[in-house]
Amino acid sequence: MTVSRDDGDTAAARVRAAAALRELGHVLLANEVDARLLERIATELAALTRQAAGAGDRHRDVATLTRRMFATEVADRDPVVHFDECFVCGPWNPLGIGLEVTREGDDAVASVVLGHAFEGGPGMAHGGVVAALFDDLLGYLLTLHRFPAFTGELTVRYHRPTPIERRLQLRGRVVEHQGRQLVTDGEVQVDGMVVATAQATFVRIDTDRLAADRVADGRPGDERR
Repeated sequence: MTVSRDDGDTAAARVRAAAALRELGHVLLANEVDARLLERIATELAALTRQAAGAGDRHRDVATLTRRMFATEVADRDPVVHFDECFVCGPWNPLGIGLEVTREGDDAVASVVLGHAFEGGPGMAHGGVVAALFDDLLGYLLTLHRFPAFTGELTVRYHRPTPIERRLQLRGRVVEHQGRQLVTDGEVQVDGMVVATAQATFVRIDTDRLAADRVADGRPGDERR
């Protein structure tokens, strides 16, 4: 298996391309774009997609990525290391949410504005997107507490609609450590008002198993925490 090693220029370009595609998705839903421009966008993107598809498969060393996540010491107020491709927080993911998480004491905190592409109803975020935010935010506690694990259970309570195009403030904390389980909770606020809360239990797993390539053709397997 050939493992991709993105150099600095390529990595930076991935971030810019992903951000541009995310922004395009939000803009298309937020604006009255005429048919002519929509057709042009579709044609040009299709051509670029064919070009990118011809570049060949990209493989990653999942074991190295996983060990990095749990071996890195994260200082207070520093961003927390995670997978660059992650749907919720990965800066390389063109379909992602763009969450950025930092350490605050033993808590994980984040701030994000959800664009129009994440609507579930007019003006409000899809409940599944809110749940994904919690799963990722609380999952960052595993890195802070050096606790490699899978999500065993996630329960979300929606107190009121979570708005799009508004700054969301998120916080997650560890509630209890029970053997192989780490119990956590978190909240999402808008202007000091709690819009959603969650509780999650993570089940510890051996890092070698967590990082294993479990697909027969050599592609990386499931990389959940």
